[in-house]
Order: sequence, then C-alpha cells, then structure tokens
Amino acid sequence: MVEPGTLYVVGTPIGNLEDLGDRARRVLVEVDLVAAEDTRRAGLLLKRIGGRARFLSFFEANERERVPQIVAALEGGHAVALVSDAGMPGISDPGYRLVAACAEAGLSVDVVPGPSAALAALVTSGLPTDRFAFEGFLPRAGSARRERLAEIAADPRTVVLFESPRRIARTLADLLEACGDRRGAVCRELTKIHQEVLRGPLSELSAAIEGRELKGEVTLVVQGAPAASGPGDLEAAVAQARALTAGGMRKRDAAKEAAARSGVPARAIYEALVAGG
Repeated sequence: MVEPGTLYVVGTPIGNLEDLGDRARRVLVEVDLVAAEDTRRAGLLLKRIGGRARFLSFFEANERERVPQIVAALEGGHAVALVSDAGMPGISDPGYRLVAACAEAGLSVDVVPGPSAALAALVTSGLPTDRFAFEGFLPRAGSARRERLAEIAADPRTVVLFESPRRIARTLADLLEACGDRRGAVCRELTKIHQEVLRGPLSELSAAIEGRELKGEVTLVVQGAPAASGPGDLEAAVAQARALTAGGMRKRDAAKEAAARSGVPARAIYEALVAGG
C-alpha cells in the first residue's frame, strides 16, 4: 500500500507500455492524486492499468503555482504520484522544485525508477558509458548556444542531448563545427515500433538525415573530447588546415577538414587560421 503524505516520483514508459514495472503500476493505481505534465497522456496510461486517481496538471508554465497546492495535499495526508510525459520526472521536465519543496517541508519522497531516454540512448550508442554528461536541450540561438557548444567540445565525457526532430540537422552541423568529426549516435523513437539508431562520425550522421523529415523523440549522444587534446594538437591541426588552404581550399572548409582528421574543434582551428592571416 502507498503511504499517506508521500510524494511518489514515478518513471513511466518512453514508448513501449510493457516497460511499466509492477511497483509503478501499483503506485499509480493506489495514489489519491496524480500530478501529470500531460493529463491526457497520463489518463490513457491509468485507464490501461485500472487507475482512478484525480489528476492535476503539472507542467513548466504552472509549476510554481502547483507546488504549494501539492505540498498542501501531501500535508493533508494524500498520497501523490508525479509523472512526466515519458521517462523519469525531473529530467528535462518539471519536478525538481516540487521534490525540493517536499524535502524542505519534511515530507516523504519515494522514487519509483523507470525508463529513461537519456540512459537508453547512452547505452545503445556504443560510446563510453563510464563518465557522461546530460545536457538536455541546447539553447536555441545566440551566445548561449555558442557557449554551450564550446563547453561540450571541451568536455572529455560522453555527452547526451535531447533535440527536436525539426532542429536535429542544424544541431548536428553545429556539433560538427564545434567538436570536429567525433563519433555520435542519433537515437529516435526508442522502445517504439519505429525505433531507429544511427551510429557513426557526426559528418556521416548529418549526411544520413539530410533531406529526411524525422518524426518522434530524438536523443543525441556525442563522443567526448580526446584526452590528449592540447596546444600541440591544435598547432598540428592548424598546420594541416594551412596546407589545405594553400591548395585552394577556403579557410572554413579547411578548418572542418582538419577537425575531422585531428578531433580538434573546427572553431578553434578556424580562429587560429584567421588570426594568422
């Protein structure tokens, strides 16, 4: 039985409904209230498992307003489940403010682990899993996006990103320019009927999706920065780029080509080329 006055953070399937565990199923059936990012989607899930709890919408735009309401319900002895659209609540979804508020109020929080698109993509990518960073969604534009890309380019850990299918081509191009032609993976519709996983250098991934109209949820995984990257590596990469420009190639194209060969970010090579005249 669920405990009165407890917030249950429940992971739900990212696609395949068979991934809903027995404990998650029981909790969702037994709680008094379900705080859901999308009440319609959560309603379909609960209908499937026989749940009859009340629903409360809980998404980014109303999170600050809903937190005190849910805390009050918990203090009144209700058992509450928090679910997101899919996967683990709080991971690029609303939730952490509610958990923090419950902790501050001395209320019990119980996590019911479940599927995660970020971890599923990381494992299936074939890239190192011993150290990784989750970046969520990149900023859409401007200096914030450029700064985040530069941070990713310098990070030695495998990096996991979420992206809209409409922006995936642009993001792959930006990652290629910032990071060089590292290995990566595009993971789409994980656990669903039309699951697709593309693996290879970023340049090949860009070519593979060129002209395609992708649909569904997309998770990107990118290889970390080479461990030996340093001034010497940059100098060697710039020398390669200069040789290419001497043969008639444009500086920006030469920087990309040298980045693909060396793993040094194309942006750093290009800036060194421009500074050197």
